[in-house]
Amino acid sequence: MKLQKLLSYTRRAVDDYHMIAPGDRIAVGISGGKDSLTLLYALHGLKRFYPHPFQLQAITVDLGFPGFDLSRIQELCRQMDIGYTIVKSEIGQIIFEERKESNPCSLCAKMRKGAFNEKARELGCNKVAYAHHRDDVIETMLLSLIYEGRFYSFSPYTYLDRMDLTVIRPLLYVPEADIIGFQHLMDLPVSKSPCPADGYTRREYAKQLLRQLNQDNPGVKERMFSAILNGGIKGWPERDERRQP
Repeated sequence: MKLQKLLSYTRRAVDDYHMIAPGDRIAVGISGGKDSLTLLYALHGLKRFYPHPFQLQAITVDLGFPGFDLSRIQELCRQMDIGYTIVKSEIGQIIFEERKESNPCSLCAKMRKGAFNEKARELGCNKVAYAHHRDDVIETMLLSLIYEGRFYSFSPYTYLDRMDLTVIRPLLYVPEADIIGFQHLMDLPVSKSPCPADGYTRREYAKQLLRQLNQDNPGVKERMFSAILNGGIKGWPERDERRQP
């Protein structure tokens, strides 16, 4: 996927759900993976021509695992003239050594988002951007069906009243396969997570299940995604009817 196509996907999602308003200061969560770095490129590119002026601030919450090298990401942000803040934490030690969590991902995500949101507010941001893509939306729906017995997926944007922050997901329409292509094309400075639970999660199970379903039933991803967009999920905002995905 070329940058122009990424910007087209991003612009459509931002416009469809009115994610960006004039004067927004948006914190971009950088995990070190391909998704968050693609999001950084997308919003940096969109900023150059979007009719509503906005600012960007990149933030990484360092979980404290050894071997997590962020030097290339720091250099990328410098080249893009985007402020970059690394939040040091002991989340990894708390979860794996002190609490010895058997299912660590949920607590880790909660603590990581908490630290990220606090730093975003401290830096004067009013919105935070997560790098969830189209496949994440579908996988979340599958996980909800399998483990909760309900039809649900996260919303394109969500207001967090306790933090006075709005979460936006500008990569909503981007297939993961295109992000992988963009990663190779742009040689993104990916810093692989040293988390010991990486690749052994329920989400990874849902990812493999979705891949198999799509192999057996070509086009099932597109149909599932359409069902989510048109499913009237509680909490989802109305899509701008002047634009259709």
